[in-house]
Amino acid sequence: MRLTFHADYSLRVLLYLASHPDRLVSTVEISQAYNISRNHLVRVVNNLGKKGFIEVHPGRSGGIKLGRQPEEIILGEVIRATEPDFYLVECFDKRTNSCPITPACGLKSILKEAVDSFLQTLNRYTLRDISQNHSELALLLALPKRKQRIKTKA
Repeated sequence: MRLTFHADYSLRVLLYLASHPDRLVSTVEISQAYNISRNHLVRVVNNLGKKGFIEVHPGRSGGIKLGRQPEEIILGEVIRATEPDFYLVECFDKRTNSCPITPACGLKSILKEAVDSFLQTLNRYTLRDISQNHSELALLLALPKRKQRIKTKA
């Protein structure tokens, strides 16, 4: 199983915001820190805002911040809100399933159990659990400082 970029980036945005709790953060800043497309990040931010995980403050001096306390953001809830589906195999989608062995196959129930276990595990953890070392995260995500030009007299 593999999470989509949308879910992955959603978790990264939340981690970034948890490591910078004292201010509004721009999407440009997050995009540069993770070296990911700003256009894709904007879609992620919009979705996180609609779902109430973050607050979006538009405008020139705006930015984003967590919409809830880190201990209130359950990882399983984030993944459910950001993944389009959990169709590991074709037969999970009744609308498009064309597998001829579906009625007799025992694999579907095992895979469903695995997905359920995955989500149950994520439900036991919050953003706070994965961002407790926020000062170290902030250092790792710090943007390199631009070199200052030194003026010399000729």
